[in-house]
Amino acid sequence: MSEGYKRYDGPRHEGPSSTSPYPVSRLGAVMDLVDTAREIAHADTVIGAVATDKLAQIAEQIRALQDQAREVLSRAHRDATLHRARCGFQKVPGQIYHLYARADGERYFSMLSPDDWRSSPPHAYEGSFRLEPDQSWTSLDELPARDAMRVKARLLQG
Repeated sequence: MSEGYKRYDGPRHEGPSSTSPYPVSRLGAVMDLVDTAREIAHADTVIGAVATDKLAQIAEQIRALQDQAREVLSRAHRDATLHRARCGFQKVPGQIYHLYARADGERYFSMLSPDDWRSSPPHAYEGSFRLEPDQSWTSLDELPARDAMRVKARLLQG
């Protein structure tokens, strides 16, 4: 054997040639250190690209979760603020209440809508909200979307 190649002296491979860790045919390509290094470099490149793609996807999911968390906190703050508005009656889930603000800034709920006041309520109208069973509030303009979600959830539950 010339050119510094040493013959393999270990046990012979007994399985099919396609699973051999070394070439078993004289026609097989010679495996040298450069080829091995090239394969490792290619594997490193592919592994790096796959890892980068997965990390980018995770980063996108984190941003989406952060947006959802901000929305949850914003709604919780709004719900807590609405629960602190003065109310002279027992609030019942499923009912719609109308929020007004006095000139001094005090907010209160009323059962009377602006239409019930013939479109001239005694104080500034701030919006109408439905109290949900989970004690959250849904504004009147959000009701169709929320009710549609409930219908879909019921259909999915069977």
